[in-house]
Amino acid sequence: MYCLQWLLPVLLIPKPLNPALWFSHSMFMGFYLLSFLLERKPCTICALVFLAALFLVCYSCWGNCFLYHCSDSHLPESAHDPSIVGT
Repeated sequence: MYCLQWLLPVLLIPKPLNPALWFSHSMFMGFYLLSFLLERKPCTICALVFLAALFLVCYSCWGNCFLYHCSDSHLPESAHDPSIVGT
């Protein structure tokens, strides 16, 4: 399970507050995962554990899924503040 130390922190990277950056963030995360899987070739158990964790995070719609934005989840209040988006 040595290879999970490189996969599990990917789930902890927060999604940007600015909706304009969501596509760039999801593309970066997707290319990182694809390149990791092709280069390091993690064991089957590690890959299954990571995919299960990714499925649970995305299925629960906690707002940290980088694959898509859940339609019923709301943006944080700070996302509507123009002073934060401009920084």
